Amino acid sequence: MYQINALNPKDEGHHTRKRFGQNFLHDQRVIAKIVRAVSPRAGDNVVEIGPGLAALTSPLIGECDALTVLELDRDLAAGLPGRVPHPERLTIVETDALKYDFNQLIEDDRPLRVVGNLPYNISTPLLFHLLEFGDKIKDMHFMLQKEVVDRITASPNTKEYGRLSVMIQYFCKPTFLFEVPPGSFNPPPKVTSAVFRLEPYATKPIVAKNEKALARLVGHVFTQRRKTLRNSLKGMLVEDGFENAGVDPMARPETLTLAQFVALADQMVA
Repeated sequence: MYQINALNPKDEGHHTRKRFGQNFLHDQRVIAKIVRAVSPRAGDNVVEIGPGLAALTSPLIGECDALTVLELDRDLAAGLPGRVPHPERLTIVETDALKYDFNQLIEDDRPLRVVGNLPYNISTPLLFHLLEFGDKIKDMHFMLQKEVVDRITASPNTKEYGRLSVMIQYFCKPTFLFEVPPGSFNPPPKVTSAVFRLEPYATKPIVAKNEKALARLVGHVFTQRRKTLRNSLKGMLVEDGFENAGVDPMARPETLTLAQFVALADQMVA
């Protein structure tokens, strides 16, 4: 859908590129709020995904002594050093973040602090890709479509609660920070955006015996969310699986807590 990038005022003549679906953030108040939320400090290992035209990159690099940016658009990457203060602090990696090994950015055992205005069309796979490096990441601050952020931060018994809610919350503590209206971008997208924080757990509060089984179960039941768990999970659990898990077989998936999903996944047939 949309890739939201930061617009530096001196680059107002830059033409958006349709193949990247670019919409450039120009609202300085929103940019300042994002930087305050991140609160970068000297010594932080900060990584920005999709710096665009550097309006967010510039204030970030002013607050920390080093900043690594991942940019897929070669033209934008080439212009970045001329758009930021302290270009000597900037490291540019021209790459697709979806395929990038974030282990390469670990130095002196300093955890990563990841920031990004993510391409909306790849946001979900990118989030799960980043979670593969969760033990190396302190926190992540991202902007996405508000409806996606609502799903990530949703609680049980809400219409937004689903696979994305359960699986992200298994790995991270999510926090909804603030909305960003379409008028904050040029050109304005057709959706409202939102900024949120993810903090990967150093020690997960709830641990599944088999995380792949958990992902399979959660994905399966939410494709059939109108069915009771008894009907959607036929043949997938061991005998007395519901009783062992302490879960009502007549419940529907949107009513279950993360702990209940983990308990059910631990009862799956091998």
